[in-house]
Amino acid sequence: MKINLEIDCTPEEARHFFGLPDLRPMQDTVMARIQQRMLDAVSASTPEALLRVWMPTVPQTPEQMRDAMTRMFTMFTPDSGADRRD
Repeated sequence: MKINLEIDCTPEEARHFFGLPDLRPMQDTVMARIQQRMLDAVSASTPEALLRVWMPTVPQTPEQMRDAMTRMFTMFTPDSGADRRD
């Protein structure tokens, strides 16, 4: 003997019928955290961020670049005393 029983219901109705808990709030929270981590990872892979990681000794701000250039050019001027030979 073969009996086929067809039930037309939504997944939420089936879970409620069998007494299973509603995991939708927990799944939404977990998915939001995963999404935020993925967005953070994408923003960390911008060209500027990668250069900061790969070249930490390169000046990062315009002020740091100006100071580095000033130090470099004053180091090679004749009155700085760096190239003097007594």
